[in-house]
Amino acid sequence: MNRRSFSKLTVLGIVAASLPLTARAAILEMTDRDELLGKGSPLLTKTSTYRLRPEAAIAFEEMKAAALKDGIKFQVVSSYRDYNHQNRIWERKYKRFRESGLSHLATINKIIEYSTIPGTSRHHWGTDIDIVDATPGVTSGLLVPSKFHGSGPFCKFKEWMDVHANSFGFYLVYTDTYDRKGFKYEPWHYSYKALSLDYLKAYQSLDIKSQLQAANLLGSEHFTDTFIERYLKENVGDINPALLP
Repeated sequence: MNRRSFSKLTVLGIVAASLPLTARAAILEMTDRDELLGKGSPLLTKTSTYRLRPEAAIAFEEMKAAALKDGIKFQVVSSYRDYNHQNRIWERKYKRFRESGLSHLATINKIIEYSTIPGTSRHHWGTDIDIVDATPGVTSGLLVPSKFHGSGPFCKFKEWMDVHANSFGFYLVYTDTYDRKGFKYEPWHYSYKALSLDYLKAYQSLDIKSQLQAANLLGSEHFTDTFIERYLKENVGDINPALLP
């Protein structure tokens, strides 16, 4: 990131963070439905490695700099994803699992172990980011939980994040709490709470059920009312309690 871009980013972040709660609430009200569903054009800070809301980007740069001082070099695997990007992920996995012999329902349930249905991803909001440590030089299979534990290459990264991430406003979304349902444990997925907390609240006020039923997604004819209700409760709603409104 060049100096000019970072200066602009800093100003935007400071302005957003310094606004009174009433003003920030007003801005949230102007965040249209399409942005929450990944179909809008949100204001994003764009670098060569990630795209985030300006306020989240400021906090991320500060956290990245602090980690680097301790020998951890952040590698961004994913940040903002629009609806079309999420749909490509969905279709690729759907076709692969169907070709492996899984039924339509088994395919859907296999996908939602880790991947969201398009229009329901937190990555649509520009507040969430998937990160690992570039220092060990791992080049494949980055998003594997076991690599963050035991003697895995990302253990130092996880230990650092466990201690410091919250102080920069970032919280693990899908924790390894034993009774949590929905998406499986993701030790790489962090959310910038100062923004995502309110975005989730706004998102939950939408009629997502109708959105999913109307979407022309591969396999969506198998989205029953019961499935959608369970998905919204468990996959969207059963997350780190610190990130709930």
